[in-house]
Amino acid sequence: MSIQSANEYEDLQAQWSDLESGLGVILGNPDSTQEFAHRVVQYDRWMQGLLRRDPDVGLYLLFQLAANSPVGYSASHSLVCAVLCHLIALELGILAQERDSLVHSALTMNIAMTTMQDALATQVEKPSAQQKDMISAHAGKGALMLANLGVTNGQWLDIVSDHHDDAVERADFNTAPPTTRLTRILKVVDRYAAMISPRMSRAGRTATESARSIMANASVKTDEIGHALVRAVGLCPPGTYVRLDNEELGVVLRRSVQHNHPFVAIIGKSTGELISAPRLHWSEHAPHIRSSLAASAVRVRLNHFQILQLGAYAGQ
Repeated sequence: MSIQSANEYEDLQAQWSDLESGLGVILGNPDSTQEFAHRVVQYDRWMQGLLRRDPDVGLYLLFQLAANSPVGYSASHSLVCAVLCHLIALELGILAQERDSLVHSALTMNIAMTTMQDALATQVEKPSAQQKDMISAHAGKGALMLANLGVTNGQWLDIVSDHHDDAVERADFNTAPPTTRLTRILKVVDRYAAMISPRMSRAGRTATESARSIMANASVKTDEIGHALVRAVGLCPPGTYVRLDNEELGVVLRRSVQHNHPFVAIIGKSTGELISAPRLHWSEHAPHIRSSLAASAVRVRLNHFQILQLGAYAGQ
């Protein structure tokens, strides 16, 4: 599928934005949310429906959102993690019921520190002692809050409770109990998504740096998750910026069958000028991708509808 009209693009963009906003509302005001667990399930179904329409466009919009603004960080981070967990679950052939527990955990893992997490994203100074205490306690407290809000799925609660526990990384991934495997996936995804997102105190890292950092720091036991992540979204996912070896600037448009050779929209000349009519390029052919770029290094306003229209020609 590709974006055929401006109305279609605006509708899809608005739906992803509304999904993120709605998630932010229930995470920020859980006690005021009727049937909280059911609402989380509804948001998961909404997310899956949007991804079925076009997963590459969904990733494009999400990575642009995550990398360009720290505002509303907690909801944005949770949504990015949920999408990545969903795609990794598909990549690893995880059972549907386990996928549900994993994704619902990703959406709600930071419920005990939503407001503070948003504040930390816009805070220049290091976390205070009180904030550090809240960060340390948020996983266990979050699981307790979810139980009090009506979540009865024990696996969901256990994943949230343990998603910062280093003990889940000690067992072999392939032979570990299902809940341990799922918790480890969320732990890796949480770290990856945090790396690419900006704070007021630092710029976000590139997606390629983040993926390679995870795989380089992972033991053999966790390596499979990092590789599944790269297979699912690529080293340079849709919505991230790249520099080609002829100095042209591009934004990744769609994944391809080769995770290190995505389809790229060329948006800037080697001289630094923007191209008025972006063109599609498959990076398997020269010029190749030389490096990925952090969003903070690319301060331009793009016509995303114009760029996404090029997706109709990818793979032809």
